[in-house]
Amino acid sequence: MIDTPPDTPPAARPSPLPRRPGESALTALGLAAPADDPADSSPHAFPDGGSWRTEIPSVEGPDALAAVLDEAARLDVPVHRVSQGSGVWMLSDAEITDMAGACAARDVELCLFTGPRGTWDTGGSTRSTSGGAGLRARGHDALAGCVEDALRATELGVRCLLVADEGVLWSLHRLREQGLLPGDTTLKVSALIGPVNPASFAVYERLGADSINVLSDLTAAHFTEIRRVSGAPLDLYIEAPDDLGGYVRMYEAAELIRRAAPLYLKFGLSKAPGIYPYGAHLRDVALDTARERVRRGRLVLDLLDRHGAGGGMSPLGSRLPGPLNRFSAKD
Repeated sequence: MIDTPPDTPPAARPSPLPRRPGESALTALGLAAPADDPADSSPHAFPDGGSWRTEIPSVEGPDALAAVLDEAARLDVPVHRVSQGSGVWMLSDAEITDMAGACAARDVELCLFTGPRGTWDTGGSTRSTSGGAGLRARGHDALAGCVEDALRATELGVRCLLVADEGVLWSLHRLREQGLLPGDTTLKVSALIGPVNPASFAVYERLGADSINVLSDLTAAHFTEIRRVSGAPLDLYIEAPDDLGGYVRMYEAAELIRRAAPLYLKFGLSKAPGIYPYGAHLRDVALDTARERVRRGRLVLDLLDRHGAGGGMSPLGSRLPGPLNRFSAKD
């Protein structure tokens, strides 16, 4: 039996060992799964002691945010972060201020995407068979636009920025180090450029990332490999939108937490229309899909609870990643 000091935060207290789906029934049939290898488990955690947090993506404006917060309260879904995919430039100052205030009132982190991005400018290579440069910022003007978005968003109270370019990430990290961006600003790497091996994951951490999306098709073994070189928070769609593969990994949630902690569980939605860049003409779709993402989150949380793996969540309001490894920003 493990003795837990009485003042240990709930998120840091050890949870009962989880069971696997159908474990006892399959064991009775002689089909028991092999025991977990302790060496596969992540040795890392968030600074609050938690193993996982939650994120609702594609929250494109104040109306969608209100729908998410209302549905989260109705279904009792804890939300640590909401993220937006269209971009800072697609929101007015009043909309950003509204969203930042609503999130602050609920202790929810608001993350807005910087832009412009290569898929929405005049470059033709992104429409070629190879995909060209993808979402990266093309040229000095696109880099400058991303920096402008970052400065504007943080001036309006936003403290988490989503980036899709290594140069943008490094530039924003250097601005943060110099005090031109608030020191508590966090930088999140988009799933659309997410790393797929331990070396590239570690490079993003060193470039300034505080939270790193990886592609949703990485295997359990891939997560263990990443955790052997980096403890940076990892973001993963438990259900991915169709343009990222449409993968549904709900039944793996407990194993993903064990292997990949500290981990943001992202409740995306497959079989849903794309809404980027968002506008009022897509309002009904945005609100309906926002509510359904929260419901998907409830389903994942219920699965974790049924399997005895619901413990270890970070306290609500937690947002900072803890100490991370960085390249020197002084050169």
